[in-house]
Amino acid sequence: MLGIGIGTMALVIVLSVFNGLEDLNRKIFKSFDADLKISPKSGKSFLLDKSKIAHLKAIEDVWYITEVIQDNALVKYQNSQMVVTLKGVDETFQAYSPLKKSLVEGNFVLTRDSIDYAFIGGNVYAGLNISLQNIIEPIEIWYPRNRKSISLNPEDDINRQILNISGVYSLEQLHDDFVYVPLEVAKQLTEYGDKRSAIEIQTKPNADIAQIQSSIKSIFGVNFLVQNQDEQNASLFRAIKIEKLFIFIALMFIIGIASFNIFFSLTMLVIDKQHDLKTLFAIGADERLVKFVFYSEGALVSFIGAIVGLVLGGLICFLQERYGIIKIGIESSFIDAYRIKMQLIDFLFTAISIIIITLLASYLPAKRAAKN
Repeated sequence: MLGIGIGTMALVIVLSVFNGLEDLNRKIFKSFDADLKISPKSGKSFLLDKSKIAHLKAIEDVWYITEVIQDNALVKYQNSQMVVTLKGVDETFQAYSPLKKSLVEGNFVLTRDSIDYAFIGGNVYAGLNISLQNIIEPIEIWYPRNRKSISLNPEDDINRQILNISGVYSLEQLHDDFVYVPLEVAKQLTEYGDKRSAIEIQTKPNADIAQIQSSIKSIFGVNFLVQNQDEQNASLFRAIKIEKLFIFIALMFIIGIASFNIFFSLTMLVIDKQHDLKTLFAIGADERLVKFVFYSEGALVSFIGAIVGLVLGGLICFLQERYGIIKIGIESSFIDAYRIKMQLIDFLFTAISIIIITLLASYLPAKRAAKN
């Protein structure tokens, strides 16, 4: 019972931690990614069609539409440089983006008084050792020119933009290497003209995302991807689910090994009670009754172990969710304690799996007892 209970408790806790990780990533993406994103299926840019933008604005519950130019670029600051993800956005980004909640220094500004600024992530800020107080040292953004001929002077093949930094955001390490600039600045650097990398759409609160997504697909056709936040980060969520599955399988193997205790205990009990079994058969017991007796003992062990494990696992998860007892221990982490999210399906699936394994472990000893 103890072995099965501990295994069940561990399984419930681990599954709840993975649920919490998935939920945390959704919270991060909500602060970083748009509700819906339109991008080309092939290539990294497409020609903007103003008529389709007009159709987008006509869809009910569409709040903001942001034109995006995104690509890798080189950023230089004093004697340091690094490759970043350059993201050019229009004026709607400054109006609605929830990224302003992640501001840690400076201001959330891309354009003010006809002056353009760069808004940078924490990785860029730390990697280039930038100081916002040093207003006389701007950043310089380099991007290769789109031209077939090669100049004798390599600097002629590079587009440059010099911008002051308005502010710094810090969200999560994977998303902190972005440099946001006004769309016109990105157009000059990349020479995209009327081309765009993506169109990002922010919907009104409580909007039907699936319905809006379906309407957008009908407007743009099969050559474009229309992705919600989960689909924009499908690879990460897929990795979490796969890891969760393998952890579940590994812990089920451990519980399966623990269930061998039931098998050996019942086998020894059958050997020990051979004379008692003969007495039972002599007073009229049949094979079915004897099987039931040993099955009942195996079921009793599995049920009690599973129930105790589920209760303890649920209690520990509740305490962690409520009070954050187990800390991550990383100062720069987005959260200070492990995130927990309990789901009923995990409890049911765990209980059913454990009961099946332990009942199977009771089958052979019960069968052997019935043949004595």
